[in-house]
Amino acid sequence: MFKAVLLEKPESGFQAAVKPVDDAGLPAGDVLLRVEHSTLNYKDGLAITNTGPVVRSWPMVAGIDGAGTVLESRHPAWKPGDRVIHNGWGVGETRWGCLAERASLQGDGLVALPDAFSTAQAMAIGTAGYTAMLCVLALERHGVAPTDGDVLVTGATGGVGSVAVALLGKLGYRVTAATGKQGETAYLTALGATAVIDRNELSAAGKPLQKERWAAVIDAVGSHTLVNALAQTRYGGVVAACGLAQGADLPATVMPFILRGVTLAGVDSVMAPIALRRTAWERLASDLDPAKLAAITEEVPLASAIAKARELMQGKVRGRIVVRI
Repeated sequence: MFKAVLLEKPESGFQAAVKPVDDAGLPAGDVLLRVEHSTLNYKDGLAITNTGPVVRSWPMVAGIDGAGTVLESRHPAWKPGDRVIHNGWGVGETRWGCLAERASLQGDGLVALPDAFSTAQAMAIGTAGYTAMLCVLALERHGVAPTDGDVLVTGATGGVGSVAVALLGKLGYRVTAATGKQGETAYLTALGATAVIDRNELSAAGKPLQKERWAAVIDAVGSHTLVNALAQTRYGGVVAACGLAQGADLPATVMPFILRGVTLAGVDSVMAPIALRRTAWERLASDLDPAKLAAITEEVPLASAIAKARELMQGKVRGRIVVRI
């Protein structure tokens, strides 16, 4: 038996609880991981509170991310004692996840824990921070340089946004952070933002083309916020879209694309190829200031994960939540 955040959907209705789970329920996998730390991403919050169609198989152990030590391995790349990170790949959605003392995983999807990070630091980054790095890489692939102008980060006090601000600031970009939490200006400027704006400037319907403001954008919000960001992006600019906190809709026109040559770059973290994952984690090890990572992180025990997930979905959490297993 091992402890886990177990999500169940009996006839009486949805239930989430930290409880003992039988090893026999673990899915087939070629690596058995002793999970030392996990985390709470937005998708975990949706699953644990049953407010989004994340879980596709019941019962489900929650947790799309985990970091720890290999206990058993039938995969040629891994041996007992190896320290590894897991992000995404449908874990916590279609197969049991990492908010648990043990996880049975596919070795092809694991990344070696960089020497620069402890398992707690890796989960302070988690899928949210790894996604932020994927967004930065997308901007770089499209030629965006720190000298090109201001970069907008939406949802800036969230997990993706906080890490994105810290990364961009460290790399020398001028960052404008958009947030609905105006009391967090000091937090965002300490991370690296040069300006903070109210998210209400972006969250309502706006004109198809607006004043050019941004050389690039990292957007974790979607809906009207993404549309307005596109409408305000400068000629030839790039918008990396990775989230839908406001909504999955895109009530836009083609005007930014055909009149200003704006690029909308979609960023997916769940099924990203392993080579790109390794690159992202290597860059995180070199480009993310450990002090800033500590400043955005709160650690809780496994027993508190469900309550903290509810706070996350209520907008009461900033930065990253690490779950100590």
